[in-house]
Amino acid sequence: MIRIQTERFDTAELTALLQDRAGSRAGALVHFLGMVRDYSPEAGSRSLFLEHYPGMCEREIQTLCDYAQQRWDILDTVVVHRVGELPLGDPIVFVGVAAAHRGQAFQACEYIIDALKTRAPFWKRETLADGQAFWVEQRAADAEKTAQWDTSRDTP
Repeated sequence: MIRIQTERFDTAELTALLQDRAGSRAGALVHFLGMVRDYSPEAGSRSLFLEHYPGMCEREIQTLCDYAQQRWDILDTVVVHRVGELPLGDPIVFVGVAAAHRGQAFQACEYIIDALKTRAPFWKRETLADGQAFWVEQRAADAEKTAQWDTSRDTP
């Protein structure tokens, strides 16, 4: 299940949904919760605005989840990503993975969030405390992390 939305989400509700979808076959549920952080501590961030490419974004995330299910022995995935104006401390993204065993769930979850950060068409604009705004560029470390997954085995 993949959702792009402006509304806050409930992590416990999404975890319960993942557990229900996986059923009694699941021995492990792993999730990642991304939060809005202060990208510019020296200047002080006020908020983060996220835009996405509707349709294409969901398809790309589905491709990542499908690949994770092919590569690891996992049962199901749930990804929810927010867009719009988000204040500091708000949740941005939830990635949940159900599997029979924790190792497979951890690896698949890490892959999905790493690849999502570099492949899904999202754009982030940070607004500072003084009102100045700028687009956040992709970090080299994020691209390197995704490249490590690519070299460890063929990816989509």
